[in-house]
Amino acid sequence: MIELVINCGSSSLKYTVFDMPEGTELCNGIFAQLGTSLPEFTHKKPDENGKSVKLIDKEMLPPMSDHTDAIKKLVATLTDAKLGVMKDISEVKAVGHRVLHGGSKFSGSVRVDEAVKEAIKECIPLGPLHNPANLKGIEAFEELLPGVPQVAVFDTAFHQTMPDYAYMYALPYKYYEEDGIRRYGFHGTSHRFVSARCIELLGSPEHSKIVSCHLGNGSSISAIVDGKCLDTTMGLTPLEGIMMGTRCGSIDPAIVTTLMKKYNLTPDEMDTVMNKKSGMLGLTGDTSDNRTIEQRAKAGDERAKLVENIFCHQLTKYIGGFAAAMGGVDAIIFTGGIGENNPQYRTRVADKLAFLGITINEEKNALRGKEIDISTPDSKVKVFVIPTNEELMIAKDTYELL
Repeated sequence: MIELVINCGSSSLKYTVFDMPEGTELCNGIFAQLGTSLPEFTHKKPDENGKSVKLIDKEMLPPMSDHTDAIKKLVATLTDAKLGVMKDISEVKAVGHRVLHGGSKFSGSVRVDEAVKEAIKECIPLGPLHNPANLKGIEAFEELLPGVPQVAVFDTAFHQTMPDYAYMYALPYKYYEEDGIRRYGFHGTSHRFVSARCIELLGSPEHSKIVSCHLGNGSSISAIVDGKCLDTTMGLTPLEGIMMGTRCGSIDPAIVTTLMKKYNLTPDEMDTVMNKKSGMLGLTGDTSDNRTIEQRAKAGDERAKLVENIFCHQLTKYIGGFAAAMGGVDAIIFTGGIGENNPQYRTRVADKLAFLGITINEEKNALRGKEIDISTPDSKVKVFVIPTNEELMIAKDTYELL
């Protein structure tokens, strides 16, 4: 059965086509910079050895192309004799959508109906950039593939098991009751995927305490007890927590009002500063690419070194704090673009957490982007690198629901 997995961002559309239930990936790609003067399109297919190959590499699209244009191009690509994987788009039997914010309404994935769409609309104030785009993707495929079932997989759903003492903020209680102000958490699909795999690697014990570190341009860390989220670093929005590519992460809230008053910034302008101009980009001044930062730090760039020091310090602090909150830790997971591909960060964190009985094998740790247990046999805590696959998780949820 052919399934299409869609992730509509505010200015992007990512897709993956799976053959289910085997979970075989047939192709994937991304439309980036939609709605701008420089939209582009990349499309990949596995070769005979299973290696993903770019058949279209950042092809420029007409200026100001939007999500509707992208979907038309996607259909043409998927059904193309050389580029595609099907003769007709009607071969798609289900569509799974990543939806950013489900608030406290959803604790799992659901089949899309009018009530679900209305609930996604109601969560737009909590996810103003992503939820409208997610909804647009759902409605576009309703029109393109009438009658084909669609499933919404929420980034926030996995974290709905958090207890109130973990998700509440110490603000007047009416803001929670009337406005839904609380910690929701994100990257839930990724944390669920890698923690489930980690439990398998641990031998499927009845009880487990895991810290999952999803580290990339957006980063979050979760404390997971017996497969369920106890706490996580992201909050009402994906801004809270550890420093990220362009997001500042957790800061003193008084900084916001101080800067707004001094520079006469509007709320939207301040939001842009914190979400798009801060983090690694804000500290380096010109890049949020961790690979570039790693190269510069090795060459002696002081600001790049500062970024690495801040990131490792915060990462260590959150892992240690979650280990304490769980009353111990059995395993630590590194995933995401940075988590899977930066051995130096893993070494530095393991060294700082050696008091927990953590030791790692540096030869194994040198590998990038591969699933591996990098801890030594005598380590009291297992340390795994587990590549995430949110798209496959969405495909599995979609198949199981249908």
